[in-house]
Amino acid sequence: MQSGDYSYAISPAHRLSHSGTAPLVALCVTVTLSRGVLYYAFPVLALPITADTGWPLAATTVVFSLSQVVAAVTGIPVGRWLDRRGPRVVMTLGAAVAAPALVVVALAPDLWCFAAGWLVAGSTMAALSYSPAFAALTRWHGPDRLRALTTLTLTAGLASTIFAPLAAALEDWLGWRGTYLVLAAALLVTAVPLHALALRLPWPPLPAPPPEEAAPDSDTVRSVLRSRAFVALTGALALAAFGAYAVPMNLVPLLAERGQDTGVAAWVLSVGGLGQLLGRIAYGPLHRRTGVRTCSVAVLALCASTVLLFAAVPGPAAALFAVSALAGAGRGLFILFQATAVSDRWGTARYGTLSGVLHTPATIAIALGPGAGTLLADLLGSYPALFVLLAAVTATGTVLAAWSLPSRR
Repeated sequence: MQSGDYSYAISPAHRLSHSGTAPLVALCVTVTLSRGVLYYAFPVLALPITADTGWPLAATTVVFSLSQVVAAVTGIPVGRWLDRRGPRVVMTLGAAVAAPALVVVALAPDLWCFAAGWLVAGSTMAALSYSPAFAALTRWHGPDRLRALTTLTLTAGLASTIFAPLAAALEDWLGWRGTYLVLAAALLVTAVPLHALALRLPWPPLPAPPPEEAAPDSDTVRSVLRSRAFVALTGALALAAFGAYAVPMNLVPLLAERGQDTGVAAWVLSVGGLGQLLGRIAYGPLHRRTGVRTCSVAVLALCASTVLLFAAVPGPAAALFAVSALAGAGRGLFILFQATAVSDRWGTARYGTLSGVLHTPATIAIALGPGAGTLLADLLGSYPALFVLLAAVTATGTVLAAWSLPSRR
């Protein structure tokens, strides 16, 4: 048992009654749907939006990035709500608000209305993304949480595979406005009832630590937030997220600069998606067989080294496929590292609040990564130089991860 994990205070019968498969199945469906509708459809629809409206591509992309920043900031109060009340109300409300926000996006007559719709949609993403689902499964599944978290991420990892081609097909048929109307309807008729009906399990009470483990300087959320370990972990996640997640959006320009054609670049990018699934499968054995520090450093070191390999390996295509698979595996490991970082260090009792704060800088870094990557490539003069810088940023996060364990009494 990790320090601070007092889930044993809940009786086995209580835990068993609250670890049914219905919430897990529902969350697999709704998180996949939400990520597909609110995130992965936009890169496919961005160019058709620009072509139809005449709005600058840079402006629509900035609007979308700002919605991700809003989602990150909103994650803090959502995390506090989850700790106290559970996921049912906040996730149901999130889906109920996201659907009409997307209708506003679809029917927007000008860029300002488009931006308003996306900012409202962004405020709901914190209630519909991985974080609230991680909090729910962590509390309901107790010691078996890693299996549930892995199942969720394996399923939701297919969101891009499903919704990128679906959005393209719908756009060919209905245009981008009709596509967003269909996606909004799907969110309304699927996520709202599933959240309302399947997440009705009683929320387990916050367990109190045994008296002999209670410590005045470590038993409050505030003291954890101010601790060296939490600050180091927050920095590690933010830096690694910026470095690792800037790669997919900047990979095609890197390969084009080196003379690879678009078809090869697309396949290299898609192999990374398959690598993510392998990484998520591998996280369980890695987590079980290593300590918290070793696991954390290994995951971020893999992310850093694969980013550097992209800078160092110009080809041939087979070598690029191998590097892309490893980089995808690193990102797959990273998402589960995010999911378990709090519970491994401070237990499950304050998971929602702590993870809400912890993930905010990382989510902002992911949102800013693509645009910042393009700007940095221009400043540095080439995309290989950009990838060297991204590797250095991720490596710095790896060093911070080694200092992210709380002190033990």
